[in-house]
Parts: sequence; C-alpha cells; structure tokens
Amino acid sequence: MLTTDQQYDVIIRQCRDIFSKKLMDYGSSWRILRPASVTDQLFIKASRIRSLETKKEAMIDESAKNEWIAIVNYGVIGLIQLAKGYAEEADLSPQDALTLYDFYTQQSKALMMAKNHDYGEAWRSMRIASYVDLILTKLYRTKQIEDNKGKTLISEGIDANYADMINYAVFALIKLEFEPDSESTIQSPE
Repeated sequence: MLTTDQQYDVIIRQCRDIFSKKLMDYGSSWRILRPASVTDQLFIKASRIRSLETKKEAMIDESAKNEWIAIVNYGVIGLIQLAKGYAEEADLSPQDALTLYDFYTQQSKALMMAKNHDYGEAWRSMRIASYVDLILTKLYRTKQIEDNKGKTLISEGIDANYADMINYAVFALIKLEFEPDSESTIQSPE
C-alpha cells in the first residue's frame, strides 16, 4: 500500500495534468480573477459537491471527483493570485504557471505532512462529506477575512485557508482513488 506521501503525489499529478491541459486550452486566463472571485469559484465547487451528496442525483454529467480536482486547482490559483496579485490579462506562460503550481502544491503538501504528523492521520477516519463541510466553513471564514480587507486579530490568513482547502480536497480524492468503498452514492444522469 502506498504511503500518504505517495498517495498525495499521485493525486497532485492527476490534478496537475488537468491544470496543464486547461492551460493549453485557455492559457492563464484565470490571472484576471481577483481573490474574492477565486473564493467564490471555490464556493461554487464545494456547494455543488454538498448539493450532490444531499440530493444523491446529478443533472449535469460531471462527477463530484471533477469538483474535488477543481477545488485543488482553484486553491492553487488562489495562492498564486494572493502572492502575485491579479492581472489585467493572461500574463503567465504555461511553464511559469506550472512552476508556480508545483511550488504551491509542494508548500501545501509540507503543511499536510506536518499536520498529519501531529494529528496521526485522523483524516482517514473522517467521512468525505466532512471534508466538504470543512471546506465550506473555511470559505465562509475566507469571505469574512476578505470583507475585513485581509485583517485578522488572531486567525490564520486567506493563504492558510486556501492551503487547508487544497489538502481537504486531496484527502477526498485519496479516499475516492484508493478506498473505493468511500465513494459517494451520487447518481449521474442517464
């Protein structure tokens, strides 16, 4: 069986592959997104997963797994946008965007490994539905921090929330990939 470290890398490679292909299709068009718009996009993806879990049926033929991948990728976009600021045009080459992608996924992985050490892989005993609830909680926190113009009194900043969202989404994808019994019961349209 693969270690958490190895499973994480497998999932990030899958997410990076999608990110890379979308870069070829659209370029770095996401560079025009202001941070609040990235947060809202993450909110849409997490809300759809929760809605699918609740309704148990999808009307659009796009799986919850695709939404989890999108959360990873938009989380990385969010970290890039926080660091670089938003642009007025697609100003990153695919190679530069992928270099940044690799940097922020490695940074998120390092955070996960440190927390995983301290928490003893407690995430493995959690339900996938809990990950989406935690992501939605982090999104509401992020929106509040954005409304406060990035200022916090005691809490972590937006970047830490994005990194946690990435990691929760990776946990869900690990469970879906390596623990098939964890898969949701959502029915796709016929």
